[in-house]
Amino acid sequence: MADLSYMRLEKFRLWTVTSLKAFLSLRKNSVEGNYEEELVASLVCGDVKGQFSVLFKRVNSLQKKGGKFEVLMCVGDFFGSNHAAWEDYTSGRLKVPISTLILGPNKKEHVQYYESKDGQEMCENVTYLGSRGRYAGSSGLQIAYLSGMEAQQQTQDAWQFTKDDILTLTGPVASDNNYRGIDVLLTSQWPQSVQKYATPSQMEATCTSLLVGEVARLLQPRYHFSGLNGIFYERQPYRNHQIFAESGIHVTRFIGLAAVGNLNKDKFLYAFSIKPLSHITTEEQSKQPLDATESPYKPLSTPGSNRDDLSQGTQFFYDMHGGDTVKAGKRHSESGGNVNKKRKQVQPPGPCWFCLGSPDVEKHLVVSVGMQTYLALAKGGLVEDHVLILPIEHVQSYVTSPSDVQREIISYKTCLKKYFKSRNKDVVFYERNYRTQHLQIQVVPVPQDVAMDLKECFLDMAQNISIELHEIPTHSDLSQIVPAGAPYFYAELPCGAKLLHRISSKFPLQFAREALAQPAVLDLPHRVDWRNCATTEAEATLMATTFKEAFQQYDFSL
Repeated sequence: MADLSYMRLEKFRLWTVTSLKAFLSLRKNSVEGNYEEELVASLVCGDVKGQFSVLFKRVNSLQKKGGKFEVLMCVGDFFGSNHAAWEDYTSGRLKVPISTLILGPNKKEHVQYYESKDGQEMCENVTYLGSRGRYAGSSGLQIAYLSGMEAQQQTQDAWQFTKDDILTLTGPVASDNNYRGIDVLLTSQWPQSVQKYATPSQMEATCTSLLVGEVARLLQPRYHFSGLNGIFYERQPYRNHQIFAESGIHVTRFIGLAAVGNLNKDKFLYAFSIKPLSHITTEEQSKQPLDATESPYKPLSTPGSNRDDLSQGTQFFYDMHGGDTVKAGKRHSESGGNVNKKRKQVQPPGPCWFCLGSPDVEKHLVVSVGMQTYLALAKGGLVEDHVLILPIEHVQSYVTSPSDVQREIISYKTCLKKYFKSRNKDVVFYERNYRTQHLQIQVVPVPQDVAMDLKECFLDMAQNISIELHEIPTHSDLSQIVPAGAPYFYAELPCGAKLLHRISSKFPLQFAREALAQPAVLDLPHRVDWRNCATTEAEATLMATTFKEAFQQYDFSL
């Protein structure tokens, strides 16, 4: 069969029940090249809740219209309270029209339908996959599954899973250097934080699991389906690699499905065709859709360790309800509610030189990449080791940046202070949120013997051009002083002083560079304008490589 282009794969990507007519038509018209030899057509539905006749009537209708689906996968509650409805199928009075894979129980009263946790044939054409594991279809489609609800403590209940189940499921991945991901992940619970970085939505999911998010992060599925929340939600695809730090691989698409026959008529059935990973080249796998975001999940780690403990196959700890502590990238109130600042995805008004996923970014200047931010050599830097701390996604300013971005900026500042101290230098950090569209924290090293004079240099220059530069309290938080959207200039000096100017009209764009270029500091008046400090790409690449190698032992992201 002929290879499919990336765009054709995108056309085949996913279709809801309201678009099934188009889906069937597209498959019918794709006979050229015999695409269906490699594409696997599948159906996925949300909570059935015992409404078998409603579901299978719909599937029968699709099959008669020419939709030759290989499998139906069900997430959420498969059974309801009507035993007679299920007995019609176990007795053979009614037939299931398609090979159907289901997950295990999510509540105690449904355990009675399952004989074991290891999987079984429930009736003709219905297979219970098991509590957790991986399933390979005859077509080459690879499916990973996790049944039940996350337990609040260690338990043997058949309708719950624990961290030990997660280790069993993800452990083999940690030791497999050839692992490329999985085609489909089925879980009943949604992963916690799945909406992070996605386009804002009024919808709130209540039945979520921290452990399910970790499974998704480690197994790297191309599609992840969940139920139990009674609503439909399709997330933008997210990346499974760090830009520039890792080789590009496929993205993940998460889809939460509503219940069969729900009164709101939310989407409960998806049809999609997929080319199994085993049939995809590395080049095909690495292509990224334009709307891809960062991964919404952070590793779950043992406190005090930077190691990814689940991927190492060891024990880990996390805080399910705890007080005002930060664990696994979440901050909880005493009631367990998430009070972490919500991220609103912002799109730049035009091409942005600093969004790391943008084709306009100058990749040869990048020297370090974290989870939320990255470090790059300044183009036309005041000095050779002048660098920038920048958010990976588009963020306007420090004041408007999410808390996880702010925390990582602080981590980079700490590492840079240590790095420059080892070279007998101090460092100045400043931000100009004025006539810029992407947050840039400028990082300029200065000789230690002039560090104590910097405050006076900045204040004198401000006075000379009639700018009010105020010193704010050392322990103050800029986000609590400056309102979102307000323009400002802010600097942190080696002496500990924090200087702030609220911009009300005009502000000299090179104010900080001019202050640092004075004879009393760096004595570089000819380098005030960055455009006069041009270097060739080869020269800039060499400087970036030199900085990266020297900074490596201080880099928290490694």
